[in-house]
Amino acid sequence: MNNDTAAPPDDNVAAAMPASPSDTGTSPVLRLGLALALVVTAQFVLQLDFSIVNIALPTIKAQMHVSSADLQWIVTGYALTFGSLLLFGGRVGDRVGHRRVMLAGLVVFGVASLVAGLAPTSLALIVSRFAQGASAAFVAPQALALITDLFAEGPARTRALGIFQGATAAGASAGIVLGGICTEFIGWRAVFLVNPPIIVLLVLAIRRVIPARTRHTGARLDFAGALLATASIAALIFGLSQGQQRGFSDPAALAALGLAVLLGVAFVVVQRRSAAPMVPLPVLADPARRAALVAMLLFGAVLVAYIYFTSLYMQEVLRFSPLRAGLAFVPATGTVMLTATQITRRVLPRFGVRKVLLTGLIVGGLGQVWLHTISNTGSYQVNILGGIMITSFGMGLAFPTASVAVTSGVGPSERGLAGGLFVTAQQVGQAIGLAALATIAAAQTNAHGGSLVTGYRASFAVAIGICVAAVLIVAIQMRTRTTRKTNP
Repeated sequence: MNNDTAAPPDDNVAAAMPASPSDTGTSPVLRLGLALALVVTAQFVLQLDFSIVNIALPTIKAQMHVSSADLQWIVTGYALTFGSLLLFGGRVGDRVGHRRVMLAGLVVFGVASLVAGLAPTSLALIVSRFAQGASAAFVAPQALALITDLFAEGPARTRALGIFQGATAAGASAGIVLGGICTEFIGWRAVFLVNPPIIVLLVLAIRRVIPARTRHTGARLDFAGALLATASIAALIFGLSQGQQRGFSDPAALAALGLAVLLGVAFVVVQRRSAAPMVPLPVLADPARRAALVAMLLFGAVLVAYIYFTSLYMQEVLRFSPLRAGLAFVPATGTVMLTATQITRRVLPRFGVRKVLLTGLIVGGLGQVWLHTISNTGSYQVNILGGIMITSFGMGLAFPTASVAVTSGVGPSERGLAGGLFVTAQQVGQAIGLAALATIAAAQTNAHGGSLVTGYRASFAVAIGICVAAVLIVAIQMRTRTTRKTNP
């Protein structure tokens, strides 16, 4: 199937959602809508938690007397376990059941959030953040897999994925705003204690609304592959974090990055020899799926850097308060939500995956061009607002479209894996992007007499180049596409 072939005008959703006794008299469309709302809420909570903590870090450091070295683990601990366990979490969902694994992950996530909010010491807080990241890694792939379970390929799934990606962006932005409000008016513990009540309601509602499905007995767990993949990604994220904090000449950073490479090579060797690999070759045989994953890895780097450096510019140069800086992203949040939920689902069936994804990546790059105009005498209205809204418009086109490309043609026994691959690409891209661009920005700042703006501009310039690379990869890899079904 050519990537530019319009999708058929079929608004039918999957009819394989059995009714539970409590659903008698409830229409299938309403139940599907409720199921989608619950899955989207779970994703929103994960993204909210990932960003809400950043605003509270200075307060946590002051009130708990946490050293700078330990403080980074409140963020890195979550990212380390989350990013490294995503593939394994997705594969467990394929084997045990997506709903069951999501519920278990949410319960652990809620308990870990409660422990974090009540933590008496910094060590307890850091350990709870590791647990939060690990449990979230078993929730995120299931969220995407459940959408592909519930909605058939076509306009219905495209719309659902648009809403899903809109919630992802909204959660990240809302976390910045809510983190500022909680920290300023309630206290830093509230950023964690906001989760448990929501999780309780989610678990009860998911058990009632989303049906349990038969386990896919054909999906076997490759424990050797899972161990190597998890260890490799964990070493990569740790090495990048250490490099960003201490410089990439640091022995710990170099050792971790070298270990990541060795474990990654070992993973590839094991996968090629395994009778039941963790990542079956047919899943990556589709050029469009490969291109979409690489695009998400690259665009993930642009996304995290754009938020990070724009926030720093507003606070360090324009002297915005943390709360005001968070509120400054509200127009961008509205733009990405509107684009993902309303525009992408309309243009994708007409123009196809390739054209819409390319447009999103190009527009995202143009947003970085706008942000590259920042200066010491700049302003939010002139230098920031237009850039973040253009970037968000590109995100709203690119992320739902890429998720369609990654999940298209994937059989039921591989849907958790597809979700894990998609989120892993984003997370690894963000880890690489933040470490690399922050290092480049710091080097340029030091080389120009401590000019923060020079460093930020350098990061946006590199981000433009990353967008160009993503555009070229998608343009070449998605020239033609033969859809291949993976094992059902």
